[in-house]
Amino acid sequence: MYLEHFGLNEPPFRITPHPEFFFVGAKRGATLDALIYAVLAGEGLVKVSGEVGSGKTMLCRVLIERLPASVDSVYIANPAMRPDELMLMIADDLGIVCDATYASGRVRDLQSALLERFAAGRQVVILIDEAHAMPTESLEAVRLLSNLDHGHHKLLQIVLFGQTELDDRLARQDLRQLRERITHVFQLAPLRSNDIKAYIDFRMRTAGYRGPELFQTGALKSIYRASEGLTRRVNILADKALMAAFSQSAHFVSASHVNAAIKDSAFQPIKKRPALLWILLLLGAVAGGVWGNLQQALLRPQPQELAIAPPLQLVSTNEVADIPLSASFRQKLIESRQKINRAEVSHMAVMLLVTQRDKGGELERFLAQASKDLPRDQLLIYPAELRGNKGWGLVYGFFSDKNSAKAAMAALPESLRKNKPILRSVGGMRDELWNL
Repeated sequence: MYLEHFGLNEPPFRITPHPEFFFVGAKRGATLDALIYAVLAGEGLVKVSGEVGSGKTMLCRVLIERLPASVDSVYIANPAMRPDELMLMIADDLGIVCDATYASGRVRDLQSALLERFAAGRQVVILIDEAHAMPTESLEAVRLLSNLDHGHHKLLQIVLFGQTELDDRLARQDLRQLRERITHVFQLAPLRSNDIKAYIDFRMRTAGYRGPELFQTGALKSIYRASEGLTRRVNILADKALMAAFSQSAHFVSASHVNAAIKDSAFQPIKKRPALLWILLLLGAVAGGVWGNLQQALLRPQPQELAIAPPLQLVSTNEVADIPLSASFRQKLIESRQKINRAEVSHMAVMLLVTQRDKGGELERFLAQASKDLPRDQLLIYPAELRGNKGWGLVYGFFSDKNSAKAAMAALPESLRKNKPILRSVGGMRDELWNL
């Protein structure tokens, strides 16, 4: 095995999901934050779709880990079952005794138990992986479960994870009622070419690698082309390339090592809809007068706008270098990035201020003022992009959970609360830092 050869503590490219290897770059961290918000908001169904091997199961496992202790989660890995089996599995996982004879009795018993949990201040979320494989009658059962509520509050939050075929199935007329109940939609896009380097480096470092960059530029390009950006394929190719390099006693991974891995893998290209088919579908949709359903019938839905702060995208290092900044400000910037990279991705911070790029002086003055009330070493700054304009962000502290962060935010002096601070997760912030 190549672990000792490359100074690794564990395999860096396993295809089974390990939450500590969750990559927050390529908007994964921001998607996780938005998913947590959608689940806790408790309004309707949530759908996450993506190609085979795009990281849906990993995202699902990390979501389960990051949900508050007040949330009871049920994970269904293989939902290809009848509606009665689905109901009984959910009840069994929640420790609920249900009437196994009649469907109406099962729903009644389940609703009664969910009402008790709701009264005790608990939430229940059902996470269904491989949802594209569910029988139509079971998808209809999901819709009926989503109807269980108490006044204005849903008793169950349901998240569907599925391949892109799930989008096609939900576009069918007989599933329109379920489709209309989906309030938040997310799509896991493949990694872009400039994400591959960051992804591979992150997994290598997480596995214990401490040396210089191991994968040469040609190797990274070959991995991107062959994998089409799908993380499972990237893992397979990177693992085999490491093995090829190890077999030659090399301390770097070249394009030739990757090419050997590609030949050994024989991936099939991702199937895409022919352009002519899209045109015919578009014409048919317009002729039929169903333009209102066009996005759900033809296009993969994009993530909906959520009532949370817009993600901040860091500007490039070269751009930061051109900004006139004081020496102390630059030093604070370096320290802040190091602390964000070292922090636990599940920790929360309080966003105190976001200001425009040409108001760096304003941020420095605000930082000096905030330092009178808060420990300066817990105040972090970083370059950001705010609604298309370059700017700066200032956050306070790292807290182990959302309740602690909320308490810290509530305890802020009035002078720091006038800008309406919000909470940000370290995972979401670090997702932005990959672009710096």
